[in-house]
Order: sequence, then structure tokens, then C-alpha cells
Amino acid sequence: MNHTAVISSNLASVGYDPARQILEVAFRNGSVYQYLSVPSHIYEGLMQAGSHGHYLDSFVKKAGYAYRRVR
Repeated sequence: MNHTAVISSNLASVGYDPARQILEVAFRNGSVYQYLSVPSHIYEGLMQAGSHGHYLDSFVKKAGYAYRRVR
């Protein structure tokens, strides 16, 4: 999955697979998580957010999307 680097104290890069609705987030500590069944407007909002970390926490983590750690 292709990733786009983001300016964030916690996130390193973000990728998205629209066909499978998988949001993949690489963190600065080296871990990578995939969030499942994430609609494209959430990915777009994350990429446009002033704070990527805050958006991820508020609209992905706290929204309860299933996830898995891949690294």
C-alpha cells in the first residue's frame, strides 16, 4: 500500500486502500496499524486535518473501527 508522509509528532505516514476500505497508519515508533471498513471521507478528513494525530484519535480510534497491528 502506498503511503503519504504526514507532519505529525506521532504519525509518520498514512496509506489507504479504497477498494478494501483499509486505512493504514505508520507511527513514528515503527508500529503500523490497519483500521478496517474505514470510508474514504474519513481518510480524506485525516489527510486534510490540521492535527493528524488528533483526527485519528477522534474519528478513527474513538469511533471504534476494528484494527490490527501489522508491524
